[in-house]
Amino acid sequence: MAEWRQYYQNEDDEVEEDEEDSGGDYKISGRDSLVFLVDASKEMFIKSEDGETSNFDMTMQCVRSVYTSKIISSDKDLVALVFYGTEQSKNPRNSFKHVYVYHDLDSPGSQRVLDIDKLLGEKGAQFAEKTIGSGETSLGEALWCCSNLYSDIKLRLSHKRLMIFTCRDDPHGGDGAKDRQARTKAADLKETGVVIDLMHLTKPGGFDVSLFFCDIVSPPEDESELGLQIEPCRKLEDLQKRVRAKELKKRSQSRLTFSLGEGVNLAVGVYVLARTATKPSAVKLHRDTNEPVRTKTRYFHAHNGGILLPNDMKRAQVYGKKQIVMEKDEVDEIKKFDDPGLVLMGFKPMDRLKLHHHIRPALFIYPEEEQISGSSCVFTALLLKCSEKNVFALCRYIPRRNTPPRFVALVPQREELDQSQTQATPPGFNVIFLPFADDIRTLDAHVGPTASDEQVDKMKEIVHKLRFKYKSDSFENPVLQQHYRNLEALALNMLEPEPIEDLTTESGGGAAEKKPKAEISEEELKNHVANSTLGKLTVPVLKDACKQFGIRTTGTKKQELIDALTMQLSK
Repeated sequence: MAEWRQYYQNEDDEVEEDEEDSGGDYKISGRDSLVFLVDASKEMFIKSEDGETSNFDMTMQCVRSVYTSKIISSDKDLVALVFYGTEQSKNPRNSFKHVYVYHDLDSPGSQRVLDIDKLLGEKGAQFAEKTIGSGETSLGEALWCCSNLYSDIKLRLSHKRLMIFTCRDDPHGGDGAKDRQARTKAADLKETGVVIDLMHLTKPGGFDVSLFFCDIVSPPEDESELGLQIEPCRKLEDLQKRVRAKELKKRSQSRLTFSLGEGVNLAVGVYVLARTATKPSAVKLHRDTNEPVRTKTRYFHAHNGGILLPNDMKRAQVYGKKQIVMEKDEVDEIKKFDDPGLVLMGFKPMDRLKLHHHIRPALFIYPEEEQISGSSCVFTALLLKCSEKNVFALCRYIPRRNTPPRFVALVPQREELDQSQTQATPPGFNVIFLPFADDIRTLDAHVGPTASDEQVDKMKEIVHKLRFKYKSDSFENPVLQQHYRNLEALALNMLEPEPIEDLTTESGGGAAEKKPKAEISEEELKNHVANSTLGKLTVPVLKDACKQFGIRTTGTKKQELIDALTMQLSK
């Protein structure tokens, strides 16, 4: 007989099951799809004022970044690249003039990344001029072509998004017929569930969104969604930041009912804000054909060798050297405590929540107005009151059916905006898991020798010298980065992988310190501070910036340099 625990759901694994049916009818299915619709007019190839990159080159770098990240994080998603305003035409059945489908809607791969590499830099601009060229513009034709790309896909798509990259705020030059056609096709796309976003780029005289594109793009999907940005993207970092914020659909792990008392219910979505990033598991291949192999598990009778079906097996638990046998229905009944959801038990002061109570990563909840009308209003009132009174809500949490309950603390989190008035921290409750009495262990502390006052003072000096402001988003996992660099080098036929910067070393720069000095302007530094991207700069660049602006630092560690620059430039 199988051990009972083999059939019992491990509650610690529930964070890993983002797409599990979580207590209701809500389940994520299908694939995400993303179409890049890029303007190929001559204006896109004009280099910026600093003479470094053109809008077209910056767009291609951003598209390449999305391709490579999709390969790593979600290779099942579908991505397409379409140019409009081209001289050459290439699309299904060649039905649309001046529209060039560079990549059909399909899963990203290494060959597609190599195709994008051909469009990068000065040589890329020359290759694009020979291959696609620049001609007349009809955004309506391009949108119609993109609509056909979606309709030709037989797979089930869970989310459809189209991003327009352009530096022209009036692409048709005042042609009313083409404007009307574009608006009509955009409305048709939006009716079929396609979300249209505008990634407008800088142009002389400024980009006027209200001139044409305000009628093309989709409105924000919810309150947390960034709307149409007024300011155009001037730097690659700005463009990548906006694309990353838009390309991924915000998905809840589950949608649950939050009961505040008898007859007072609201709907909330449960989100995972942080999870351990791991290497993807290896795929087993057939030795001769390199085809993926599938693993199947079969249970056989110990005596006669017959195959056992699930209904042929029972569950057992050993208690007092006696085997307690149970049917599957009995095990399910024992595991069932109540229906999935959150139930408010009461409130406690924040000082009652201890750091050592942390037993697993926290979750985040946000109201779901579509499920129960009025949820946002009640949720906001509860959030404000808990924040004002400095208390947390103590709740019973059951994530899904047949899962044991847990006590959780709902810690309020107010909304925070950055310098550009963009949401940096969303409003909601952090779900902190609390231990049961059975989970708390009493340890017998080992009595060791007592340090002298001189030793204590010396250790205080060491601790003080090594202190710095730690931010987890400033450090990447060097093992994962090196792993993906190696895979990228093999897939793209590179001679050697790109070097990584190991931010966990004492120098914080690794091999990057051997690079020649690079000057950086004050405006660029302020942009890095506003976008919290100073961590991308190397230690030598940060040191030179500190010397350039007369900023004195108490140490040479990367985070200390970042803190000093942030403090000085934020004044």
